[in-house]
Amino acid sequence: MQQENVKNLISPASAEKLICAHDGDAALLYLFLAHEGGELEQAAGRLCRTLRQMEDAEEKLRRMGLLPVSGACAESAGAAPVLDAAEELPQYTAEEISRRSAKDAGFTLVLDEAAKVMGKKLSGADMRVLFGIYDYLGMPVEVIVELLYYCGEICESRRGSGDDSKPRRPSARFIEKEAYTWVNREIMTLEQAEEYIRSRRERRSLTGSVKAALGISGRELSASEEKFIGSWLDMGFDEGVISLAYDRTVLNTGGLKWPYMNKILQSWQSKNLRTVEDIEREDPPRKGQVKSAKTGGDKPIDIDRLRSLVDKI
Repeated sequence: MQQENVKNLISPASAEKLICAHDGDAALLYLFLAHEGGELEQAAGRLCRTLRQMEDAEEKLRRMGLLPVSGACAESAGAAPVLDAAEELPQYTAEEISRRSAKDAGFTLVLDEAAKVMGKKLSGADMRVLFGIYDYLGMPVEVIVELLYYCGEICESRRGSGDDSKPRRPSARFIEKEAYTWVNREIMTLEQAEEYIRSRRERRSLTGSVKAALGISGRELSASEEKFIGSWLDMGFDEGVISLAYDRTVLNTGGLKWPYMNKILQSWQSKNLRTVEDIEREDPPRKGQVKSAKTGGDKPIDIDRLRSLVDKI
């Protein structure tokens, strides 16, 4: 019966956040406020903590979305806060980082792993970003480590050729932006992080296949190009269908015209044509337009006009 009372004291969403935060002071303060209420001075006395520790814990609970700005506890605040990717992390001082992390083995681990991934000795600015992710965004240590190595993986996949063949390393700003993406997607557990990374790897592989099918090599996709390809994959089209749309685009326009190709694929989506077989059966090329096999040219040949010329000979 006691166990049931404890389970009912806090919502599952709030409990998950507190567990993932790995912060005993924050968890204790949350339980104290939920059960008794009162001021931070009272909490410090009852929990055998300093007032400064309670102030830090209260601030962290606010950032986790578990306390409203006023500081009073409210279970309705249990939903994860939606953070804008343009929002800036707090401007921590070197003294504050040193004080808060002196006895924090978790943050020390984050710094060690970040130095490996970034391939350099961390600057003060780097440490402030990492501490913001750890403290302000409230990401658990194991999730931050996954984030760091995922960012390294992304940068490594963008390695160029020739003089640009050396490994690329993620910057603190790059890691910060990706951290906001994870928080906005509520990726706060190791399992969620691993699933997200798996899905993004699969998407990158598909995007790479489409990029090759479109004859693009030796450079990265632009943001607009990547957005086009992403929208086509979201429509459920595979590489074969996208290649067919590319072929028709080149046939009709003489080159790769992204908006034109997009209209073709949108048309097939509206007609619920999902496979190459369906498209060739239900939406064949317009009469009189075939690709020249001898010349390898991209311009269509008007068969009817060709026949009329032959008849005049």
